[in-house]
Amino acid sequence: QVQLVESGGGLVQAGGSLRLSCAASGGTGRRYAMGWFRQAPGKEREFVAGIKWSSTSTAYADSVKGRFTISRDNVKNTVYLQMNSLKPEDTAVYYCAADKSNFLPTTEAEYDYWGQGTQVTVSS
Repeated sequence: QVQLVESGGGLVQAGGSLRLSCAASGGTGRRYAMGWFRQAPGKEREFVAGIKWSSTSTAYADSVKGRFTISRDNVKNTVYLQMNSLKPEDTAVYYCAADKSNFLPTTEAEYDYWGQGTQVTVSS
């Protein structure tokens, strides 16, 4: 069983930056791909970014390419999402998720474990 805890959310003005963190515990010895998703009010949860265990492969939603960067530190069991040039439409609850297959999926159904989410609010 893997536990995921997100942090780093908050209120920021448009054009600003935030860095989200996701600390993982449990499930040691297994190589997980990790993903970030977000859910805005009244909308479905959507894929934002993902990274394989080795960091050799990453994936991004078109809406965040060039602005967001996903990275991970396997020694610290932590995944990060650096978010720059934030826009009001980035406002959402951000969730991290773990995929035990390490295939780097982009759909939420393929992820096995989820955090509780952290709120990001971007004001205009």
